[in-house]
Amino acid sequence: MNINIFVVGRLKENYYREAEKEYLKRLSGYVKVNVREFQDLPTPDKASPVLLDSIKDKEDKKVLDAIKPGEYVVLLDLGREETTSQELAKRIEKWMVLSGSNLTFVIGGSLGLSNKLRERGNDVLSLSKLTFTHQLTRIILYEQLYRSFRILNGEPYDK
Repeated sequence: MNINIFVVGRLKENYYREAEKEYLKRLSGYVKVNVREFQDLPTPDKASPVLLDSIKDKEDKKVLDAIKPGEYVVLLDLGREETTSQELAKRIEKWMVLSGSNLTFVIGGSLGLSNKLRERGNDVLSLSKLTFTHQLTRIILYEQLYRSFRILNGEPYDK
């Protein structure tokens, strides 16, 4: 089983890179995780809605080009129904069955997801009603994936 995590932007701060390293190490006991970063584009102050959509389209085109046919794609997005860790574990189990061997999570850029990427997604995951930086969202996703695999394996997960 492979989990791909496609993210627009990169981890800049060392503490985020250290957290990523730790969670990827923990996850390696359950699943192979491939992380792929895509360059985010600069957004001018007071950009028009048309320009903002154009930036999202350009960022997400690279992501769309990297998604293989048949991959099951879960988009991280705000404003969707929240889930508990136990419910997420069940959803991941379902997604693993539906995906065959490649489950892909996508974290878009700071402007959000383009319409084309939204159309390609098979499902949507909202981690919270709160807004997090994309860097922190990435770490929270790793932690929740790790917690989910512990739940699915009947291991303690609340520590």
